[in-house]
Amino acid sequence: MATRTRQMTTAQRLLLLITLFAVVLAVFWFVSGKGAALQPTPSNPASAVDARQQLDELTVAPRGSMDGYDRKKYPHWDNQGNNCNTREFVLKRDGKDVKTGSDCAPTSGSWTSIYDGETWTKPDDVDIDHMVPLAQSWVSGAKSWTDEKRRQFANDLTRPQLFAVTDNVNQEKSDKAPDQWKPPLVSFWCTYATDWITVKHYYGLTITTAEKTALSDMLGRC
Repeated sequence: MATRTRQMTTAQRLLLLITLFAVVLAVFWFVSGKGAALQPTPSNPASAVDARQQLDELTVAPRGSMDGYDRKKYPHWDNQGNNCNTREFVLKRDGKDVKTGSDCAPTSGSWTSIYDGETWTKPDDVDIDHMVPLAQSWVSGAKSWTDEKRRQFANDLTRPQLFAVTDNVNQEKSDKAPDQWKPPLVSFWCTYATDWITVKHYYGLTITTAEKTALSDMLGRC
């Protein structure tokens, strides 16, 4: 009888440990944000309905000053494991039949740019674009961030922030907002707007009146 009691106590202790572990894991999952609604990714853009709601929640304010801006205040590209930095990770993710060397640099593959629909077979023909440019974030709130938060922004692989696109198209875009530049591929305007809004909303960045109007117009194509 005593042996049976000890066995039950052991089982109860094991059950208690499992329960405590589950509670701790659930708390961590929630606090880290992984237990919340799925964040949109390049293959899972936000809906136009959600984007319109988020657009209305953004603070409208004049575009700030570029005073003090420096790309070095946005450390990138981070190490993403397996010898790959953020740029190389995006090249592998966005490309087709991508092969890499031991240093993770692509040696072959093809990349179709979401901005103009052009396909390229040389990695040098594509840039990794920040959906919301670094300088654009600076004039809409990131000036007051820590370097670590700007690092997160510059290397964000969770939000729809980083894409492999045609290099000269990326250079044309530069640091412009949607009221100043739109992708040549009009069919992408809806996703461009939802992605831009998703990123600005997540990071609490401001928008101008002209920017909000342009985004709203682009959502009308969804």
